[in-house]
Amino acid sequence: MKNSRTISRIKRRRRIRAKVTGTSVRPRLCVHKSLRHIRVQLVDDAAQKTLVAVSTLDLKSKSNLAAAKQLGLTIAAKALALGIKEIVFDRGGYQYHGQVKAIAEGAREGGLQF
Repeated sequence: MKNSRTISRIKRRRRIRAKVTGTSVRPRLCVHKSLRHIRVQLVDDAAQKTLVAVSTLDLKSKSNLAAAKQLGLTIAAKALALGIKEIVFDRGGYQYHGQVKAIAEGAREGGLQF
């Protein structure tokens, strides 16, 4: 059985997902963290399609604040190449601090608005 911390995060994630949806005009930037890596992707929920995905595996770096900020900058560059300027941020039930905050700041610095 999973620990209560994981169950609480999943409950928070479901509450967030009930309110946050992505469209083709404003896709959802969703964050997933594992123990070793961070994954970020832009999702169009209307078409049920992933538009862009980036992870620390692609950057060949460790999962830390610098890598998280680099992920935000990379996803912003790829999104701007597709013509996407506005997004909806989905933190995935994680607290908005540390790596999640660094991803958001990197995406903002890269030119995305949310």
